[in-house]
Amino acid sequence: MESHEVMREVLKTTSAKAIAADMGLSLSLIYKWAEAPTPESGGASSPLERVGQLIEITHDARIAQWVCEKAGGFFIRNPAELRPSVELIPVTNDIVQEFADMLAAIAKSSADNVITPEEAKNIRRRWEELKSVTESFVRAAEQGTFGPKPADA
Repeated sequence: MESHEVMREVLKTTSAKAIAADMGLSLSLIYKWAEAPTPESGGASSPLERVGQLIEITHDARIAQWVCEKAGGFFIRNPAELRPSVELIPVTNDIVQEFADMLAAIAKSSADNVITPEEAKNIRRRWEELKSVTESFVRAAEQGTFGPKPADA
């Protein structure tokens, strides 16, 4: 979805007038963000476009993470696609191993009944890795990677 399409959808449920007032901007500018860009439209790109540009220029996911946190969520990169010939059992074992690694990090961190900020970071890292590996599996399943093999295989 393009940024102007997102803004158009947002303006169906949120008052453009309220956004303009709260941000100290003109109502016309808010509506302009919901229009498809044209070569003539020039300078006033939407804040969504600016955030996208920042991410593209810096290649830094912390920007996306910050936006996700503002929305009450957490950013995780989409995983690499699994090749069509991947075997089901090893991929399933990878998920189980990642889950075990996350549980081990939690158990080790909580052994003294205290979780330090560094331990919390390690738990978060293990959790993100588990989500990524599991997302790869789910996407591959949705794409039919683990379906029946062709008869001529």
